[in-house]
Amino acid sequence: MEDKEILLKNMDKIHTTQMGIGRIKRNLKLKNTDVVEYCKNLISDKNCSIYKQGKNWYCEIENVKITVNSYSYTIITAHRIK
Repeated sequence: MEDKEILLKNMDKIHTTQMGIGRIKRNLKLKNTDVVEYCKNLISDKNCSIYKQGKNWYCEIENVKITVNSYSYTIITAHRIK
């Protein structure tokens, strides 16, 4: 199975920590947004480029890059690509 398929089949496991929520909101300049749902929507977009490098998945779409731990499915961070 391709890496992208593995991540997409486990979308229900994707989560983040309280610190992660603050970091993602700050990096993406989000206000009253459910950051996990926001990131899941970006990851599940057909235009999202998903690849695995080491212990993490990297999901890039438009100008956003999301880092997800491949073992725990924790969103580590998300930031704008310059």
